[in-house]
Amino acid sequence: MGFKIVSQTRRRARFRSDFKFGFDAGNLIADRIEVIPNVEGVEVNPRTGSVLVVFFGHKALKAVEHVLSDSEYEVRTMPKTIPTGTSVISDVTFWPSLRLLFGSFLPFPLRLGMFISGTKDIFFDGFKQLFRGKITVEVLDLSSVAIALVMRDFKTAATTALLLGLGESLEEWTRRKTMENLTESLAVNVDTVWIRKDGEDFEVPFSSLTKYDILVVRAGSAIAADGEVVGGDGMVNQVSMTGEPLPVHRTAGNVVFAGTTVEEGELLIRPTAIGSESRLNKIVEFIENSEKTKAGIEAKAMRLADTIVPYSFLLAGVVGAVTRNLAKVAAVLMVDYSCALKLATPIAFLSAMKEAANHKILIKGGKYLEALAQVDTVVFDKTGTLTVSSPKVSCVVPLDSKWSEKEILRMAACLEEHFPHPVARAVVRAAAERHLQHEEEHAEVEYIVGHGIASKLHGERLLIGSRHFVEDDEGVDCSFAQPEIDRIASKGHSVLYFVVGCTLSGLIGVEDPIRPETKDVIQNLKLLGINNIAMITGDGPRTAANVARRLGITKYFSQVLPTGKSDIVRRMENEGRKVLMIGDGINDSPALSAATVGVTLSDGADLAKEVASVVLLNSDLTQLPVAIELGQKTYRRIEENFQITIGLNSTYLAGGLLGLIMPATGAVLHNVTTLGVAWNAQQPKLAEKYDQEEILELEYSDEALE
Repeated sequence: MGFKIVSQTRRRARFRSDFKFGFDAGNLIADRIEVIPNVEGVEVNPRTGSVLVVFFGHKALKAVEHVLSDSEYEVRTMPKTIPTGTSVISDVTFWPSLRLLFGSFLPFPLRLGMFISGTKDIFFDGFKQLFRGKITVEVLDLSSVAIALVMRDFKTAATTALLLGLGESLEEWTRRKTMENLTESLAVNVDTVWIRKDGEDFEVPFSSLTKYDILVVRAGSAIAADGEVVGGDGMVNQVSMTGEPLPVHRTAGNVVFAGTTVEEGELLIRPTAIGSESRLNKIVEFIENSEKTKAGIEAKAMRLADTIVPYSFLLAGVVGAVTRNLAKVAAVLMVDYSCALKLATPIAFLSAMKEAANHKILIKGGKYLEALAQVDTVVFDKTGTLTVSSPKVSCVVPLDSKWSEKEILRMAACLEEHFPHPVARAVVRAAAERHLQHEEEHAEVEYIVGHGIASKLHGERLLIGSRHFVEDDEGVDCSFAQPEIDRIASKGHSVLYFVVGCTLSGLIGVEDPIRPETKDVIQNLKLLGINNIAMITGDGPRTAANVARRLGITKYFSQVLPTGKSDIVRRMENEGRKVLMIGDGINDSPALSAATVGVTLSDGADLAKEVASVVLLNSDLTQLPVAIELGQKTYRRIEENFQITIGLNSTYLAGGLLGLIMPATGAVLHNVTTLGVAWNAQQPKLAEKYDQEEILELEYSDEALE
């Protein structure tokens, strides 16, 4: 298969490979493409197998395709190495581990320099808290490392620094990895646009576009700016903004948004918001601000450890005053509560993240596992999350005795097969599933954008489309079929009207099917103690009510725009709820970021996957209760470790005060306790009822981040 085009505009094309290649192969590809005439730029990303080319002219694109095809064998056989920084091992623990293993072989001045370099953050944070007049875990960390440094015990100090920094480094690594491709995930990423002046069309740089220009957007092209339609007629797919699965008709006077796509027709648009002013960029700005807020949340382990720190210093002071022995003081500082708490907590999170990966669930950090445990409200986006976002014919209702259900569907498919509209594809697919042959017997087909299709068969006029089209435009009476129309619409389905001659002869219901696993998922959420379940959708109230009723959801919000979704989530959060929001579109991203936990599916929009705290890699909702249960059990395991740590270490310290346990013995007992708690932290949290699948590496797969 090799390289294939996955997206293309007039001057940009993105190729994606179906195989892995390394950094050197990426440079080779870039070097060969750059020398092609009329290629203006190339960007190769070996991590995702992506090749982005900016070109001028069809010949240049063809030349790029030939180069990629000719280079495939060589690229496949080259080393698949990627620079360091692509995994937890290389980014977080490689250099600390190297210092720990080989540091003792280096001269003292060099060891001292490496030690200071590796622990500068511990010193900085500790002194900062001291200057603020606070005695926290950072101060205790500073004291432990400082005493070891005074004693010239660099191995102990290096080991302590490695363990202290591991959890924080991992958190920063995961956060950075989730956001580093944010720019590529934006729906609007164009260099040039077409504008119309004095009846002629010109291609101009996007940066030169002003609110006084008239944008020309044709079928298959993305709308580059928010604006008002001033001419033309077209069908716009705006699922990314409103969540509606079906394209909507847009003509003069209507509003359109950047990032949506014209599927059919042509629109003339006067921009009202360009670049950073557009709604899409407002969404991105909201997300960035929300992420900054989340980063300041302090973990429970740190808070608990902080409250115990003064007592550790008090005991160390007593020991120092009595014994005048720095080694014993160091031993007391080592026999403290925070070491086990700070070590066991990230290990519990790491093992839980690995366990989640076994079940094809990507959790982007320990803080989100804790948040999953606290969730008491789940909010579902409807389109693409509760439903499969693929229109399907639900029923065919004959209204004229001359025509049977099969004949109506056959003739409708015969008309619809000429057009790439999602509803048209649903009708054609339904006819094929019923093995209905629809030969070309009709006259030339006339397509009226946003309304329907007209043609003739054996001298009789055929119409199929919306009620507005057949009743208002064509004068066909539909009132006699109102009971059947209401019956179909009451299920939340769209209605196609089929006319033969001047008579409404049939109705075709079209639905966006609900995922088969959804009911069981909602039931399992309730078994986990989550009874506050709501649904948000951009669809109308009738469709929303029907879907909610069928799934047993008592609370729903209809006709909601992207900012409205985030407002609803924030309102729930302000009421004291811990909200999990699950959605898969760009329009869901603000709400995902505003929620305590944002969850998306692996086949969702790129931006949603970047923003979400949790990604369900199989795009299967049954993984949602598993993720929540894992969070709850991880949280309980951490609390269990808290109790063990506090109980045993309190016993050791009491023994030391009474003279029953010597400081060295206490240190050994403390280390044994720490190892035991760490072992307990990494044990599986989920019951064996869940099938174990192949373990995924703790790095983001292409499927999760693309």
